[in-house]
Amino acid sequence: MVDAYQHLVRCTAAGAEAIFAQAPAADILVNNVGTAHIRDYKGIEDIAKIPDEDWLGLFQLNVMSGVRMARHYLPRMVKNGWGRVVFVSSESAFNIPKEMLDYGMTKTAQLAVSRGLAEAVAGTGVTVNAVLPGPTRSEILSDFMAKQAEANGITQEEAELGFLKAMRFTTLIQRFATTDEVANMIVYTCSEQASATSGAALRVDGGVVRFVA
Repeated sequence: MVDAYQHLVRCTAAGAEAIFAQAPAADILVNNVGTAHIRDYKGIEDIAKIPDEDWLGLFQLNVMSGVRMARHYLPRMVKNGWGRVVFVSSESAFNIPKEMLDYGMTKTAQLAVSRGLAEAVAGTGVTVNAVLPGPTRSEILSDFMAKQAEANGITQEEAELGFLKAMRFTTLIQRFATTDEVANMIVYTCSEQASATSGAALRVDGGVVRFVA
């Protein structure tokens, strides 16, 4: 469904309809589409310069894409008495990054949506959860780190350690997670074994978030 996915990214609501045409029903929904604008932060002036297009564009892609998917697929899951919905949020939902304030806003919004939907389908056999990765060697962040490494004449691993020390110094694993490690949590959340887990914000953040919950 690559073409439909690309349509979703470009056209939001129209793209969602293209996906529904190709996959009218689903028992498991993982809302994983998303992006961010990675910026330097030198002061409040940088936040003031973030245009409406960035705020609205990230909200449409990171939040409304999942809303549209859940709106379409959840009723059938409820009717069938089983289903799994996962929103891939981020530890940035708690640790709002000042250099990516618009991104952090969308990740927090995903937590509100996932919890609200979990409340709405209570007792139906359908679960709705959010998974919160920390710094991860995803395509976007890995590419950014590779460019930083090249610009500074260091390895990508050294660039990642520098990022953690400067931006996420509370990390307990002291490295970036892999996409497989994040996927493991998502697979579990979608499984029969997670039948008693719903309305949760499940962290795969390497211990970056400094509270016990």
